[in-house]
Amino acid sequence: MSTPSLLSAEGLTKAYGKTPALRGVGIDVRPGEFVAVTGASGSGKSTLLHCLAGIARPDEGTVTYAGEPLHRFDEERLSELRRTEFGVVFQFGQLIPELSALDNVALPLLLAGRPRAAAQAEADAWLERFGVRGQRELRPGAMSGGQTQRVALARALVTEPKVVFADEPTGALDSLATEQVLASLVHATRETHTAVVLVTHEAQVAAYADREVRLLDGTTRDASAAPVTPTEATR
Repeated sequence: MSTPSLLSAEGLTKAYGKTPALRGVGIDVRPGEFVAVTGASGSGKSTLLHCLAGIARPDEGTVTYAGEPLHRFDEERLSELRRTEFGVVFQFGQLIPELSALDNVALPLLLAGRPRAAAQAEADAWLERFGVRGQRELRPGAMSGGQTQRVALARALVTEPKVVFADEPTGALDSLATEQVLASLVHATRETHTAVVLVTHEAQVAAYADREVRLLDGTTRDASAAPVTPTEATR
């Protein structure tokens, strides 16, 4: 008996003016599954990710999360969902530059009403899991790109979401930092049974996923992607 989908989309279309980005896209993501969405620039990858995360609304079609269509959620409910059950990571991390790594990671918990001491203790633990506890007092501008992205991943996972959406999270990193970030992401999400939807145009990155969904001119093609076991050097 197959595992029911945690997140699914059917018949998604989205256009920007007269330019179509998605043309009837469908996708299913099961609990704990790591799905890579690949394709050339302009193929609709980021648009699909934004629709799945409730950041953008499709023109047609339905996104369903835990059995509920997202179009029935108002903006307040969608914002709450992105603070609690969804985690989002962008290419350049988008950490708050005025805050330390610790405070950046603690922020989602503070917004959810967690006492500061408890939020910072939880954030500290997640920084440790991603190997950047030594940077806890540093601001983003004082960290390397790889360290910044691991802090951003810790922030995305600190609320223990059901799904993490990652939009080209290693696009600005060198090959070593890419391996370190992906190894950390795979290890953490396997432990917490968190699903991952990751957008990338790099085969090296897609190889870490359980499954690959390829976009071509706004339509999907499924492809299998064998997971890669990180070496000791990239853990």
